[in-house]
Amino acid sequence: MAKMESGSGSETGLIALLIQINKALHRHTSEELLGMRLKAFLLLGYVRDRGAVSQQELEAGLLMDANSVVLLLNETEAAGFSVRRRDPADRRRHMVELTEAGKLAVERAERAREGIEDEVLSDLSIEERKALRKLLKRVLAGLVRVPVESQSQA
Repeated sequence: MAKMESGSGSETGLIALLIQINKALHRHTSEELLGMRLKAFLLLGYVRDRGAVSQQELEAGLLMDANSVVLLLNETEAAGFSVRRRDPADRRRHMVELTEAGKLAVERAERAREGIEDEVLSDLSIEERKALRKLLKRVLAGLVRVPVESQSQA
């Protein structure tokens, strides 16, 4: 496995570095700051950006299992942020939509997220932030293209 130089002079693998960043971001992104749990914010943001979506689309788009999506939807519905409605074109399917309260909650959480990003990425220039975003999107797209089953067989 290739190693990268970290700021402390020791070498850290890229996967370990990403996990450390993930843990640090979770510490910076509190429920009190966002007004909701981070996973709920991600789900609501996904719906906000796409309009009404099916639960299956949420599973695929958020890389979550069906049970986790249902639990999050229960949470966001109880908070009054989302609703599930039967799809008129396919009565077996539920479509998820934001309520007005959900739209406002996502806007507030989005402002908090921007502040967190500015704090966490303060050592990076605007160009470096754009490059980092572009690279991370490519990594994610590559991971999404490769089914988990084939990764474990490799």
